[in-house]
Amino acid sequence: MRIGEIAALAGVTPRAVRHYHRLGLLPEPARRANGYRKYDIRDAVLLARIRRLAELGLGLDEVKGVLADDAGRELVEVLEELDADLGRQEAVIRERRTRLGALLTEARAGRVTAEGPFSVELAGLLAGMGELPASPAAALDRDLLDLLEAVAPEQERARLFGAMRDLTEAPGVRERVHDVYARLDALAEATAGDPRVAEAGRALADCLPDTVVAAMDGRDTRNARDARDARDGQDGQDGQDGQVPDAFFAAFSEAQTAAVRHALRLVRERAA
Repeated sequence: MRIGEIAALAGVTPRAVRHYHRLGLLPEPARRANGYRKYDIRDAVLLARIRRLAELGLGLDEVKGVLADDAGRELVEVLEELDADLGRQEAVIRERRTRLGALLTEARAGRVTAEGPFSVELAGLLAGMGELPASPAAALDRDLLDLLEAVAPEQERARLFGAMRDLTEAPGVRERVHDVYARLDALAEATAGDPRVAEAGRALADCLPDTVVAAMDGRDTRNARDARDARDGQDGQDGQDGQVPDAFFAAFSEAQTAAVRHALRLVRERAA
C-alpha cells in the first residue's frame, strides 16, 4: 500500500501519517525502488490504533507509551481490541439514535419545540402537566429541568424524574401548578416581606410530593427531621436548601426566592 491508500484505510490524512512518522509513533516502512513508501497490514493496524487512541483523548506522548506496551502483542490480539472498541462505539451510536428517533417523533407531533425539552422523558413529564401558561416562572421551571437533565448524574436524575412523575400524576395538579406559577409571577417585583410570599409558599408546598424535595436535596425524606434540626430554626438561607441549584434561585426575585424556600421548608417538615 502507498501512503494515500493506508491513510484512507485508517481514516486519516497522508499528512497525519507523515506527522506520526516524524514523532516516531509510526515506524518508517521500507521503500520501493522508486522511493515510495511500502506499507503492509501491520502498518495499517498500527495507524488505526494511533487514530483510535487519539480519539479517546490521549495525547500523542501518551499514545507513544501505549504503543510501546503493545510492541510484543500478537496482531490478532490488537485486531480483537480494535474490533471490541468499534463495537462499543456502535452500541453508543445505536442508543443515541434510538433516543433521537423518539425525540424526532415527539417533535413531528408538535410536542417538542426548539427551546426544549431535550429528551423524550422530559417531554413526557411536561406533557403530563398539560399546556403550561405563558409564565416567566414556568419558563424558569422548564429551564431548570433542562439543566438538571443535562448535568445531573444518572442516578440523581432518575430519582428526580421519578419524583416529578409522582407530581404529574397527582389529582388536580394542572390547576394547582398554574395557580402557583401565577402567584410566583405576581411576586416578581415584591420584597421578601410581602404577605403574598407565605401564601405562594403554601400553594407550592401543596403541589410538591415529599419525593420531589428529597430528590432535589439528594437525601431521603427520613433525614428531613435531622436537616430541620440542623437548621436550628433558620429560614433555609445560606445554602440550607441542600443541592437545589443556586442558579435556580439567582433567576428569581427576592420574594420569589423566599416563597420557594418557604415551600421547601414546609415539605420537609411535613415529611418529618
